[in-house]
Amino acid sequence: MGKIESENEVLAVIPARGGSRGVPKKNIRPVKGKPLIIYTIEVAKRCEVITDLVVSTDDPEISKVSVENGVEVPFFRPAELATDTALAIPTIQHSVKMMEKEKETIYDIVVMLQPTTPLRSVSDISECLQLLINSDADGIISVVQVNNSHPMKMKKIVDGLLVDYEEPLVENPPRQLLPPVYIVNGAIYATRRDTLMHEDSFMGNKCLPYTMPEERSVNIDSKLDFKLVEAIIANDG
Repeated sequence: MGKIESENEVLAVIPARGGSRGVPKKNIRPVKGKPLIIYTIEVAKRCEVITDLVVSTDDPEISKVSVENGVEVPFFRPAELATDTALAIPTIQHSVKMMEKEKETIYDIVVMLQPTTPLRSVSDISECLQLLINSDADGIISVVQVNNSHPMKMKKIVDGLLVDYEEPLVENPPRQLLPPVYIVNGAIYATRRDTLMHEDSFMGNKCLPYTMPEERSVNIDSKLDFKLVEAIIANDG
């Protein structure tokens, strides 16, 4: 891939804390022979639109794996940003502040690449960033179309009774009759620096969608998800 010309300074942040209740050491758990986080590191390093890449972690083992694979870890994440309830935005804001001080620069675009969505491609990241750069939008977030999890197929329990979460056109509608609905897949959150830092938002007032297929949208949250990712990788290989 040739170098993509851009006047924008783009910081990519891979957030990877050490703790995980569902799957211990999730971010460095082996997937087909290599730690999970490396899948995200590899595609980010190959993305020509990214200026600087950093891993935000509180864990020395994650830091070691990252550095060994050519990624900077010039600081550790504060403990208050590494809890189960810590939010993504202040975590990425911290990385921006630290990297701008480290590099003596001010970034134009910031992109968060979570290691738990390992199947995104280099093209996904590049196209997503170029769409944002070439637009007047504040942010762009990757999504995937929902099918069986469509809100018109979902139910809720109210006073012990089963009711529609969102009333469908007909009872138990076939998928073909459902209007398209999308869910954030966790792969790419890109935003203009000032939107993130001053508005505390990835979306801002005007946010673009970047639609990805199901096979690249698996978001790992359980041991079953790891098995699914490994099956997809094995099939592609």
